[in-house]
Amino acid sequence: QVRLMESGGGVVQAGGSLRLSCASSGRTFTRDAVGWFRQAPGKEREFVGTISRPGGTYYSDSVKGRFTISRDNAKKTSYLQMNNLEPEDTAVYSCATRDTILTAPYYTSGDDYHYWGQGTQVTVSG
Repeated sequence: QVRLMESGGGVVQAGGSLRLSCASSGRTFTRDAVGWFRQAPGKEREFVGTISRPGGTYYSDSVKGRFTISRDNAKKTSYLQMNNLEPEDTAVYSCATRDTILTAPYYTSGDDYHYWGQGTQVTVSG
């Protein structure tokens, strides 16, 4: 059983930055794709971005240019750097993983992932 733990959430003013971390207990993290999702109150879960097994990234249009996903395989951790935050970014942010192959496409649906973290709250005040 893989456990994912997000950290780094908090309250920040509009225009500020936060960096979220997603630490995995999985032994095969190097073979995993990592997805980041968010869910605001009263809204459906939304895809934020993903990093593939070889390190390629893909983002939703709403965060492209502001958010950056990275990974440190030695630490079995993925990061979501969020800059120029807006009140509309307020949500619970969760990471998810799945094993994959080197040539896999980018996974953008929550149904594509096998393991999920509990999430961390990000609140952006206007």
